Amino acid sequence: MCGIVGYIGKRSVAPILLEGLSKLEYRGYDSAGIAVYNGSEIQVEKAKGRLAVLSEKTNGGQSVNGTVGIGHTRWATHGEPSDVNAHPHLSQSGRFAVVHNGIIENYIALKKRLESKGFEFISETDTEVIAHLFEYYYKGDIMEAVTKVINRVEGSYALGVLCVDYPDQFIAVRKASPLIVGIGEDENFIASDVTAILKYTRNIYYLEDDEIVVLKRDGVEIYNMDLEEVQKEVFTVNWDVSAAEKGGYEHFMMKEIEEQPKALRDTISPRINNGKVVLDDISLTTQDIKNIRKIYIVACGSAYHVGVVGKYVIEKMCRIPVEVQVASEFRYCDPIVGSKDLVIVISQSGETADTLAGLKEAKNHGARILSIVNVVGSAIANASDDVIYTWAGPEIAVATTKAYSTQLAVMYLIALYMADKLGMVTSGEYARYVKDIEALPDMVAKILENKDELQYLASKFYNCKSIFFIGRNLDYAVSLEGSLKLKEISYIHSEAYAAGELKHGTISLIEEGTLVIALATGSELFDKTVSNVKEVKARGAVVMGVTTENQDDMDTVADYVVKVPQINETLLPSLTVIPLQLFGYYVASLKGCDIDKPRNLAKSVTVE
Repeated sequence: MCGIVGYIGKRSVAPILLEGLSKLEYRGYDSAGIAVYNGSEIQVEKAKGRLAVLSEKTNGGQSVNGTVGIGHTRWATHGEPSDVNAHPHLSQSGRFAVVHNGIIENYIALKKRLESKGFEFISETDTEVIAHLFEYYYKGDIMEAVTKVINRVEGSYALGVLCVDYPDQFIAVRKASPLIVGIGEDENFIASDVTAILKYTRNIYYLEDDEIVVLKRDGVEIYNMDLEEVQKEVFTVNWDVSAAEKGGYEHFMMKEIEEQPKALRDTISPRINNGKVVLDDISLTTQDIKNIRKIYIVACGSAYHVGVVGKYVIEKMCRIPVEVQVASEFRYCDPIVGSKDLVIVISQSGETADTLAGLKEAKNHGARILSIVNVVGSAIANASDDVIYTWAGPEIAVATTKAYSTQLAVMYLIALYMADKLGMVTSGEYARYVKDIEALPDMVAKILENKDELQYLASKFYNCKSIFFIGRNLDYAVSLEGSLKLKEISYIHSEAYAAGELKHGTISLIEEGTLVIALATGSELFDKTVSNVKEVKARGAVVMGVTTENQDDMDTVADYVVKVPQINETLLPSLTVIPLQLFGYYVASLKGCDIDKPRNLAKSVTVE
């Protein structure tokens, strides 16, 4: 959600800003802009729509001269998408230019105060308040102005700030919104995501909340709110730049679907040693695990769906009660959570605003936090007691695939690790679990070999108005994710239902020709799901069944059947989700949708 890039060095800045912003398009945006100090003033160029509009307007950046500047892609929160509401925003005199990710919660009160002081606003945004605040508080010392502004605004922000009085530097600040610093030779950068600057440097600083950065050509200075200099450890990005490129694929989403075997292998292999799950990442002792009263899983979107799987798996294997909550609800429900509870927090970016807020709420109640994230040094990782990283690599497509799959794998590892410590599995069961977890990458690769089957099925149903997913237990959990994948990239209305709930009202939605995708992989509940398939068939539905290779009965009741390899049933979600990802992708492709950047969505949701 929104993207920031900033640069100071010896090169022409505008083309670098545009290129960096192009690497952040996956985050979701509706307008873009740049601000460059051209030697006498700050020149601002911005445009509603795709980045290509801004690039054409500035001749690829060639018509904007200067070597220091900031850029932004905006996802509208305050005010409709427009040229005026696009960032950067100038202060009234033009002395300051500001780009901002996040939400200023008290902007209305600040705006009224500034208007009483004679400031005039031209946009509908909360960000323009920040630009005018800088001018209001500026008395010649920019660092003094920065601290005063930060002390007045409430909410979340990552800021990039230019000032004409300081032509050889610019300022950046972070609070609850991702921002990194890139370290180069005679040039330095800021960005919302490392992908924006990876072409130029692999050496970065991860910023903490309330840290202020002064970027100059020959160095970077980082301060806390007391303006005391902070020493940071340089982190070197070790993945290849090609991991963030399409590599010949039409869409990042398909590339990332195909990368799942490798991502799973990278996540699982380092954590299994000599047939044992080894979680060196965490400090949970056997006694800590035995003392757990309850586990909460807190997440949003697809990560929440991982949590639903996790509930079934952990409760089955460990016999510890698990409650899964959407993060945006958890923080406001006055949760009954305390020091004897473990809270597992899941987030691909590690910056999801609602999830981070839920984490803080749990910590305030004394709970222990174990996070599952993909981004090293992210806010959620830094705020957790323990963190397990998914080694999924960069995920560019808004609709997650490999991040979801690697989060699932980590959930299995956690469940088996705790079950072993609790003595809930025999040595033989443990060995079989480990063997099957290690087999997941190859099994996923096998399913991907048959993706033409899903392309064919998509060709038959891409004109559907509504598609329903049903399943029981783990199959229901995967149905939630399959439905989300389809709706977010194809814009087809889709819902997932626990199959046993059909008769309690939702079966009224089934009419002649309605597609129902029925997941039936668990042997214990297979016959019950088949009965539900017969119920929807009797009301005119067309059924696509998803089951395992050893189940033949689905062939007799479903119109189409997709089969996945047989494995320990607890691990089947890792396999059944793959055909659902492929089906959603091919439906969206046939409809001509913008698959990697679906409308109204953002990759990293850093505002409420």
